[in-house]
Amino acid sequence: MIRSLLVTAAASAFACLPVGADTLAFTNAKIWTGGDAGLIENGTLVVEDEQIVSVGPSGAIAIPDDAVVEDVGGKWITPGIIAPYSRVGVVEVGAEDTTNDTSSSNTRFTVALDVSRSFNANATPVDVTRIEGITRVAVMPAAGSSLFAGQGLIANTSGDLRKSITKPRAFQYMVMGERGASEVGGSRSAAWRFLNGALLDARSFPTRYMAHDLGDSLSRADAEAFRPVIRGEQPLFIEVQRASDILEVVSFKEENDRLNIVIVGADEGWLVADELAAAGIPVIIDPFQNLPISFEHLAATGKNAERLVAAGVPTAFAHFEDASHQARLVLQSAGNAVANGLDFDDAMAGLTTVPASIFGLDDLGSLEAGKTADLVIWSGDPLELMTSPEAVYISGEAQSLESRQTKLRDRYLSLDKSKQPLAYTPKD
Repeated sequence: MIRSLLVTAAASAFACLPVGADTLAFTNAKIWTGGDAGLIENGTLVVEDEQIVSVGPSGAIAIPDDAVVEDVGGKWITPGIIAPYSRVGVVEVGAEDTTNDTSSSNTRFTVALDVSRSFNANATPVDVTRIEGITRVAVMPAAGSSLFAGQGLIANTSGDLRKSITKPRAFQYMVMGERGASEVGGSRSAAWRFLNGALLDARSFPTRYMAHDLGDSLSRADAEAFRPVIRGEQPLFIEVQRASDILEVVSFKEENDRLNIVIVGADEGWLVADELAAAGIPVIIDPFQNLPISFEHLAATGKNAERLVAAGVPTAFAHFEDASHQARLVLQSAGNAVANGLDFDDAMAGLTTVPASIFGLDDLGSLEAGKTADLVIWSGDPLELMTSPEAVYISGEAQSLESRQTKLRDRYLSLDKSKQPLAYTPKD
């Protein structure tokens, strides 16, 4: 509670900045750029409309005459955080099925499912996520009746119903390993046969569908939807944990070199880090996943991130548990990796530049001239537990730091206790 009150008070310092100002200049800032300039201890950043126009040491950057200037008092500025794994906006209440659109267990369609049709920018977790400094989220479907979950999206966290989705059908998501085996016959062998059948279906589309609607693995609609994947135009995200399963993915990539594959999970990734690096396969991991919770996590360790990065594997960070409401804890996940030996800059890259690269978001992930102005002003070191955003900008526009939670907090903190109903009176 104290932390929330301090954040509210600090954020008011930026409330005077015009929301729609054409040009903003932030001075006296500690800027983690994510680019060639690295960390600028005393820097200036200039934003015009939606773009960053200049960033560098104070005194070396010309501030336009018409700019609204804000001295941030030595506080940190970083790129907006990108959560590369979430279900933000497709779940409102986890225990209420009618508000949960993550999976489709009772449909024959899989690859062709488009989660952007289910995304709700007004969902309460969107605001909850934004006020923690997350400006972009990758929204993943969940597998329901097949290896394939469908096509995920990239959205900003502005809450704008018309402009939040910035990249629909951004990737295809699927599961292998234990989960994949359970979806198609009970064994990993069956899962790999199903996946290879899907490749054949997509490659031979529409020929083998002339007389009927089903291929070896996919329906007509699913085979057509899988074609961008086999052409390498749409990334294929494969959820897998065990080292031996990861090596199977590496072999699969070697046999199908046009595929753009990203591994999600990789709790035993450190065991095969050299092979992942040689194959050029990025991973999305959660450093909190450090215990042997099942037979495919036996080698899970808090050192996973450090060892993957040291081997040269592009590594992004996520928070997998309750990814609809707690995707915001990705910063704590990265901080946990630092506590287990990862370099600070590599941890920050795993929250910004690496996920931007994975999703092909060339205009995001760093604070450099010409990039979209997604940025966060922090009360302190962004990976420290007690640090919070004091201002969040998406495409150069200041965002609200209110959520349903903060409104409830403010409402009930101000109640006159003398007028509240008596709850309990101890006996004398």
